[in-house]
Amino acid sequence: MEMKTLSGPRKAYDLVFRFLLYFCAILTCALLVFIIGYIFINGLPHVTWDLLSSQTSYIRDTIGILPNILNTIYLILVTLIITLPLGVGAAVYLTEYATNRKVLSVIEFATETLTGIPSIIFGLVGMLFFCNFINLGRSLLAGCLTLVIMTIPTIIRTTQESLKTVPQSYREAALGLGAGKWHMIRTVVLPSSVDGIVTGCILAVGRIVGESAALLFTAGMGMGLNNFFSSADNFIHSSGASLTVALYVYARERAEFDVAFAIAAILMIITLIINLSAKLVGRKLKKK
Repeated sequence: MEMKTLSGPRKAYDLVFRFLLYFCAILTCALLVFIIGYIFINGLPHVTWDLLSSQTSYIRDTIGILPNILNTIYLILVTLIITLPLGVGAAVYLTEYATNRKVLSVIEFATETLTGIPSIIFGLVGMLFFCNFINLGRSLLAGCLTLVIMTIPTIIRTTQESLKTVPQSYREAALGLGAGKWHMIRTVVLPSSVDGIVTGCILAVGRIVGESAALLFTAGMGMGLNNFFSSADNFIHSSGASLTVALYVYARERAEFDVAFAIAAILMIITLIINLSAKLVGRKLKKK
């Protein structure tokens, strides 16, 4: 059979559509390269060992961001330790166990709505509830709990969508072989949806690392060194500024743009390392 040739208007439509697709793709890549390159060009020359290994001191007139790096790591670890089990568990229940479709649709609508709420509102609620009502004060723990509320909807939705992509025949085959419900979920469904869980983890980490508004209200702007490993009480009750909050302080309050660009470059590197690590862990878990 001879293939039908496109008419003149159809050809023009096809060419215009392809041009727009290529243009959007190239523009997106160019913007990404420009932003990363601009930050690295202006920030990497100012990244020094003294900046990374010391803390800010008004007496010695020195600037260091070691406390901010550690605070960011603390926020990521504690938030993920709480968020991942809750988010993945909720997604598994909603996808595999929930039977009331009306309640399920309401919960899904609520999680989708929560993902679109501005972070400043989460910060206000976190300040009123965690800092004032529970009396945690402006502390890293209050910041972590606020970030948990912010990131749980993302984990739930991405995990849910990943679980839904697992073919129903996989479940039926496992159950037909005599596996129990939970054994089927643990050995068949979850390993098949690792990619979605890792994607949700990456999105959550990106929001944690890039968050500043909510943390200004809850975690505070303390530039001191908080030792999480030797003193849990110090970690719970101390104020601590993350890298994004420090970037805001140095750029907006102190007009130290060299330090701000250095912090931005460090944030880009940390995000890249975390994303690559999550991808590698996801591949290893999928192989197992």
